[in-house]
Amino acid sequence: MFDSSLKLTGHLSVSINGEVVQEIPNLVVTTGKNYVASRMKDATATAMSHIAIGTGSTAAAAGDTALGTEAARVALTSTTVATNTVTYVGTFAAGSGTGSITESGIFNASSAGTLLCRTVFSVVSKASSDQMSITWVITAS
Repeated sequence: MFDSSLKLTGHLSVSINGEVVQEIPNLVVTTGKNYVASRMKDATATAMSHIAIGTGSTAAAAGDTALGTEAARVALTSTTVATNTVTYVGTFAAGSGTGSITESGIFNASSAGTLLCRTVFSVVSKASSDQMSITWVITAS
């Protein structure tokens, strides 16, 4: 018997000033799975281009379409593909998205847009002088 199920899994790591402070599993939400399926058909849907952080604490759920409380969103610094993984990196400069950060998501627009994945994590304090980088790895298996 063949098992040809396609699974999208992965994790993200959060760094403050170059030091990894958390590694968290991700959730590819329903809109993200629909997005991947649509890209298999054609390139009508805009590519993932932004990463957001927020202060919401509601657990990530398959039906999410946005962050709970978005604090900042930036264009991705890099996107790379290797074997069956896509790695997205976003960097929040000093002064951008400060406070008690507890969630992150990947979107295909600078505002609103399609949410690919979302995760909630324990508080990462980002002071106004801190730089935060998020590296998000999605694996298709």
